[in-house]
Amino acid sequence: MGKYFGTDGFRGEANVNLTVEHAYKVGRFLGYYYGKNHKPNIVIGKDTRRSSYMFEYSLVAGLTASGADVYLLHVTTTPSVSYVVRTEGFDCGIMISASHNPYYDNGIKVINGSGHKLEAEVEQLIEAYIDSEEDYIPFATRENIGKTVDYAIGRNRYIGYLISLATRSFQGKKVGLDLANGSATSIAKGVFDAIGAKTYVINGEPDGTNINKNCGSTDMRSLQKFVLDNKLDVGFAYDGDADRCLAVDENGNIIDGDLILYLCGVYMKKRNDLANNTIVTTVMSNMGLYQALEREGIRYEQTAVGDKYVYENMLANGHSIGGEQSGHIIFAKHATTGDGILTSLKIMEVMLESKAKLSELCKEVNIFPQLLVNVKVKDKKAVLSDPAITDLISSLEKELGKDGRILVRESGTEPVIRVMAEAKTDKLCRETVEKITEKIKEQGHVI
Repeated sequence: MGKYFGTDGFRGEANVNLTVEHAYKVGRFLGYYYGKNHKPNIVIGKDTRRSSYMFEYSLVAGLTASGADVYLLHVTTTPSVSYVVRTEGFDCGIMISASHNPYYDNGIKVINGSGHKLEAEVEQLIEAYIDSEEDYIPFATRENIGKTVDYAIGRNRYIGYLISLATRSFQGKKVGLDLANGSATSIAKGVFDAIGAKTYVINGEPDGTNINKNCGSTDMRSLQKFVLDNKLDVGFAYDGDADRCLAVDENGNIIDGDLILYLCGVYMKKRNDLANNTIVTTVMSNMGLYQALEREGIRYEQTAVGDKYVYENMLANGHSIGGEQSGHIIFAKHATTGDGILTSLKIMEVMLESKAKLSELCKEVNIFPQLLVNVKVKDKKAVLSDPAITDLISSLEKELGKDGRILVRESGTEPVIRVMAEAKTDKLCRETVEKITEKIKEQGHVI
């Protein structure tokens, strides 16, 4: 990770450690970088945060000042930006979003011309320009100054693409959607309505400050209650920029990313669509998933946390599905990034083609109790290199043996250390995590 760019772009609190000056300089550099041999075309989308408009205008100013033409998708999802970039020949795309973070944070995600997250070496060049005391990038003049174009039609084409992926009508199915007061509000209901579902929506009225607030894939309680109260067949929850999806079955149980990988992977194997008979996971995936995949004769691979790393593995090895426990699921045949709405459509496909309830599709997976706690710290690397902490972790791992595991890692987007334990019981998970978090506090690392 660089100084500004983490695993999911440049993220921080708006006008604190991610400012309009940062956005302007990102725009200036990208317009220059992609405009060395031609006039670049760059597309921008944003989520519903109050600060997203501010950053959009700053990026546009920087891009057009460097000579780029800018196409605005307005409020849309991260995967829609990726789709538009790769299908309509843009030099790159920019999504303004802090994904699952609170409304006061924001971020700048840059997507390259292939629809993938920007290469690390280009991010490093952007960082060097941001910190440079000399502005070495020339300003465009006269007819070379860039223009701005309303490009809502690009978002509409993406909506049409999603609708085209449905294998059956959703008629007769009662579907709940938790839109997290975010990007999905501009797309999801229209897609499900068009395919024939009886669609019920919650958290679909963004006001700039309520994105992800007690809702969406980071807080499933309201959707669980909503599904039960309305006797729905299934519920889907997205995060702020809708690149994640978690589900709720007809009984109100959460179907997380691991279970989604399982049910989709098993379905794809039966249809001979599971390339290399392999699913790509991250180190956060539950031991119960791996045991279930082994029973089904499905291989798996592990990557570092981040859908960026999952997709790199899929691309390098030709795998067709991969994802994260958090709900970033990538279907290589249809997308180059995690896509929450696409994921919900694929779950509907499995349910309809299998003629099964969602709970039935997941009943063979015995998920181990797992607890994840986030600890805000002064210096993430100092925590991970502290001998007192590493020695404790080693000791606890020996105690758990083969019946559990511990994962302590730094967040790629926040000043946070994530402490996770899996074990036979909830009590053992809690005790293990508490011992580690207490040691982090004792060593003086906590903010």
